[in-house]
This record gives sequence, C-alpha cells and structure tokens, in this order.
Amino acid sequence: MMSADGSKDKLTGKIHEGLGKIKNDDSEKLKGKAKQSWGDVKDKVKDAKDDVAGKINKEVDKHKKN
Repeated sequence: MMSADGSKDKLTGKIHEGLGKIKNDDSEKLKGKAKQSWGDVKDKVKDAKDDVAGKINKEVDKHKKN
C-alpha cells in the first residue's frame, strides 16, 4: 500500500532527477534519487505500522471473545 506522502516524495524526486538530467546537474539528480528513496521508506514504514496494528487488533479481538 502506498501512502500519499510516499507517493508525493517519489513524484517530487522523479521531477528533481529529470531536471538534473536536463540541466546535467549531478547534485539535482542525486537530490531526486534521495527523495524517491525517502518516499519508499515512508511507504515501507506505513506498511509495517499497518501490519503491526492489524496483528494487535486481531489479538485484542480474540481476547474479547473469551
């Protein structure tokens, strides 16, 4: 599942990377790649958080039934 923040960072990163390629600016390209990676990290953290929350809720529901 992709978060809006992660998607925004990935898109912004692609734009920066593209501008860096157009301007032949290695710094701008690197900035774009870093921003894309940060978007990936945000998505993975959100997925992990959602997974843990789901497991906790499942355990809580089990104990409510007993």
